[in-house]
Amino acid sequence: MQKDQDRLRAIDASKTHRLFYPGVPAVMCAKFGDRVSAMPVISYVAISESPPIIGVSCSPTSFTYWLAREAGAFSLCWVDRRLAGCVEYLAAHSGRGGNADKLQSAGLQHTKGRILDVPIVLESEAAVECSVTSTTSFGDHILMVGKVEAAFASSDFRDYWRFRSYEPILYTGWHAGLGFFEK
Repeated sequence: MQKDQDRLRAIDASKTHRLFYPGVPAVMCAKFGDRVSAMPVISYVAISESPPIIGVSCSPTSFTYWLAREAGAFSLCWVDRRLAGCVEYLAAHSGRGGNADKLQSAGLQHTKGRILDVPIVLESEAAVECSVTSTTSFGDHILMVGKVEAAFASSDFRDYWRFRSYEPILYTGWHAGLGFFEK
């Protein structure tokens, strides 16, 4: 038993979140006034099935978080790996300055949600529209909790993903020369 434990080396506890990789990022989108922003998020979770409630971990310095908080709503969109370059653009650029529409700057088309005034990426394989119910600070991030007001998915989803046409992006963490996402 001790020999088996010895094969595991100690790691920096602040890197624990990296043990969860790879993961499938979602694109968190928000709109407030005439500003549209989006960012890939990897730390999201279903909190409740009935009612459907999800949580998203956000940096409090993120412009997308700020827009979602001010608007009281956000969307999560899952896109195919062929759009990994667009998602990487969202990760590398702030929505705070420049173009009023960060999704458009990334090369992603979007439309208004069916229920809420949130951006929905047209190329999405799935999307949820959420109204913000609470935000709570945990360490250096904020847990934004949202009630799912609407959810949509491509035909590749039949209560579970079949992965016949949808090829999810895998976030593997930052690797010099490789970027953020498996391509």
